[in-house]
Amino acid sequence: MSEVTADYAEWIGRQETTDDDLSPTAALAAAAMLDDTQTALEAGSALPPLWHWFYFLPRAPQALLDVDGHPQRGGFMPPIPYPRRMFAGARMRFHHPLRIGQPARRVALIRDIRLKSGRSGTLAFVSVLYCYYQDGRLCVEEEQDIVYREPGPALACPRVLDWPPLPANACARIVTPDPRLLFRFSALTFNAHRIHYDRPYAIEEEGYPGLVVHGPLTAVLLMELLRREVARPVQEFSFRGLAPLFDLAPFRIVCTTLNERQCSLEAQAPDGVTAMSASVELAPL
Repeated sequence: MSEVTADYAEWIGRQETTDDDLSPTAALAAAAMLDDTQTALEAGSALPPLWHWFYFLPRAPQALLDVDGHPQRGGFMPPIPYPRRMFAGARMRFHHPLRIGQPARRVALIRDIRLKSGRSGTLAFVSVLYCYYQDGRLCVEEEQDIVYREPGPALACPRVLDWPPLPANACARIVTPDPRLLFRFSALTFNAHRIHYDRPYAIEEEGYPGLVVHGPLTAVLLMELLRREVARPVQEFSFRGLAPLFDLAPFRIVCTTLNERQCSLEAQAPDGVTAMSASVELAPL
């Protein structure tokens, strides 16, 4: 057992239950942010995949926020001392669509806490399983990887280069991540992490060259590209963040069809580096 796991062993197995009525309000706001005027979002409609992130929101009192804007640790999440926090990736399985306007429940379970050494220093990985239920049945399973790391050196501004040519079976979209988009996503997810809206803090305290694009926002944009290009229900989705994106230049999202049931997704930084990779398994025909 690693030192971090030993120190926080009592958090492994900890559970938290959150209820939400899935009001159409949040879905309509998300659609406005994404310029989606086509999806039906009235009561009873299926919630698009990944839009469950706009519900079951944390509601920590203002007095219990830490200096970075996150809720202070030591409640559901373990009080790991490393100051940098990242949503590094997730794996999901969609069994049934969640329905807008119908009560739902999320049950969270801390499955594991691990310590690793990386190029930027020591990292602690917290694995959290989220299960979403509605009408007594399991609708969505999601396992998230949350990473805490020590402070590292400041990051340089990304270079702007030509993106590589697209393969024949791929489609793409250019995203301009301006502060308005980042602010609206922070508001919709009730995320007060200052790296997404407080430029002096992001640069001077956490060493980023600009505002940081939320990992979940990038994942949502990847899923939206897939949803607009492939008219098939998603059965499984997984993604991994590989490098941060910033509001300093546009980035490209790409969807590549591998076969009739599998697609790969990628967010490419302005210099062509893969910032996020994702894989999708579609429901059978």
